[in-house]
Amino acid sequence: MAEKKRTEVDWQDVRVFLALARHGSLSGAARALSVNHATIARRIQSLEATLGEKLVERRPEGYILTPAGTRTLAAAGDMEAAVLTLGRGGEGDAIKGLVRVNAPPALSLGFLVARLATLPVLHPGLDIDLATDLRAVSLERRETDIAIRLGRPVDGDFVARQLSTMAYGLYGTAAVCERVEAGADPVFVGFDEVNADIPEAVWLARTHPSARVAFKTNNHVAQAAAARAGAGLAVLPHYIGRKQPDLRQCRLEPVPEPREIYLLTRRQDRNNVAIRTVADHLLRLFADERSLFEA
Repeated sequence: MAEKKRTEVDWQDVRVFLALARHGSLSGAARALSVNHATIARRIQSLEATLGEKLVERRPEGYILTPAGTRTLAAAGDMEAAVLTLGRGGEGDAIKGLVRVNAPPALSLGFLVARLATLPVLHPGLDIDLATDLRAVSLERRETDIAIRLGRPVDGDFVARQLSTMAYGLYGTAAVCERVEAGADPVFVGFDEVNADIPEAVWLARTHPSARVAFKTNNHVAQAAAARAGAGLAVLPHYIGRKQPDLRQCRLEPVPEPREIYLLTRRQDRNNVAIRTVADHLLRLFADERSLFEA
């Protein structure tokens, strides 16, 4: 067998480069691909030798992309999408491929999962990877193809479309609401210390600085469960609170200011049929369910 020319790009090298770019460390990339650190390092060196450019630099905080690496990442992502699409086979104009979506945990668990899971049924060649990371994964590093974010996005090389406005209420069991509405000091369900900087947690600390927070957890879905058990009032977005049969919105003011929900995609993916299909589906979902989110 003839030796591989240095100008021929090895897909396995590209696959490793994508993993390192997304995870930022040898250990993270190795875990994602179920290989050892030495394999990651060797594959990166092979790709750099093939392309004749330095793609990554090691820093104390992890590996970062060089300008050449950033350019290569876009092409590598397109290559990955093509490989995944070819692997699905099929005929005609069927929508095929893997689309990664990243959204906040509560929005994913309380709204998106059941509604997004219908897409692979409608399009058997389409796969969805819904990540519910607390951290915001990166569009630029191609950790995700579609990002759903709370709050108006900062400038960037992406397309941002507003999905909805997310309004809040104070929710509790009928017994809890009656006590508080009668003048008793409220007891709350809230965020844990790790998530004390989340806007709802900041609002609760400023608005009710002396109140007892009897139960703390890291997302609204879990807080709704604690509120149903009678642990206290939960500051919930309406799309969760209104769906809880054992909770009602207490007649209390004030409540947190609404937050805007945005859908973000990479500008260069505007002609990707699979990504566009998922994005359009999400836009329709939120338009159809607007009354569930707004005040």
